[in-house]
This record gives sequence, C-alpha cells and structure tokens, in this order.
Amino acid sequence: MTKFPILGGEEVVKILQGIGFEKIRQKGSHVYLKHPDGRCTVVPIHKGKDIDRGLLRKIIRDVELSYQDFINLIQK
Repeated sequence: MTKFPILGGEEVVKILQGIGFEKIRQKGSHVYLKHPDGRCTVVPIHKGKDIDRGLLRKIIRDVELSYQDFINLIQK
C-alpha cells in the first residue's frame, strides 16, 4: 500500500461533493458535509495548509470508503 496523498481541505471537499456529499454548513474553517444516506464528516479548510494523513484516514473512515476507492476518486 502506498502512502496517503497529501491534499488540501478544499480538494477533499470537492472529491466528497463529487460522490454525493452536500455542504450543510461551515463554522469558521470547518466544513460539515452530509450524504443523503446519513454519512457525515467534518473537513478543516486552512489556507496554505494540507490535511494530515491521520486526519485524512479518519475522514475516509467517516464516509465509509476504502483506501483504494478514495485513491480512485483522486485519480479521476
């Protein structure tokens, strides 16, 4: 398994919106996303900073995707 990619918060939000997640609100620098089937997560957006690999792993678990599925979404 390769290392997790380094992504910014805005990139992660765009990827999740591409698979049906909707931005339900934003409080400060945190964007709350929810899928119609009930899955939800929070993505921090800080200008000039990337999301840490551990947090990215947590976001992927929250949205119930496998690592490989997420990598495939990035490559699209």
